[in-house]
Amino acid sequence: MRELTGTTVAKWLDVELPKVQNLRLDLLGETVDGRLVHLELQSSNDPAMPFRMVEYCLGVHRLLGQFPRQILLYVGEAPMHMENQLHGPGLAFEYRLIDIRTLNGDLLLESGDVGDNIIAILTRLRDDKEAVHKIVERIAGLATAERETALAQLMILAGLRHLSNAVEQERQPSVPTWMRQICWS
Repeated sequence: MRELTGTTVAKWLDVELPKVQNLRLDLLGETVDGRLVHLELQSSNDPAMPFRMVEYCLGVHRLLGQFPRQILLYVGEAPMHMENQLHGPGLAFEYRLIDIRTLNGDLLLESGDVGDNIIAILTRLRDDKEAVHKIVERIAGLATAERETALAQLMILAGLRHLSNAVEQERQPSVPTWMRQICWS
């Protein structure tokens, strides 16, 4: 053993690693050239994130026979402070880690896709209130069922940036603020 490991083994451990799990990736896509891209969304700083990402990576490889390019998109409120790599003896694993607030939200606001517009609320914006106004205006043009779904999505994401009140004000601009506070409390 000393020849193989370069050290003396003090004792051998009897270890089983049972694990029943159902891993679910947020988004896994196949590019036009057949490569895989894994996008994971994270709203809190999780110190175990590198372990989760390597498990996702290995699970995808087991299932589809190739390693995905991985991107973790941080959408949380607190400043991002997670690691994007895992290193050990004979192991080097890394993925791309992006704080969504570093992305230019104006490009998403200019998109004709309401989904892009809604995601923009999480990014770096020149004017939060104006962005909310534009997004709610675009949502208002949707069919009733789509409008309700889009507003619900916007409210969830706006809550991550403390913009829920701004969304409510835009939804009902003719109702005085004091009345909205009574009706929505």
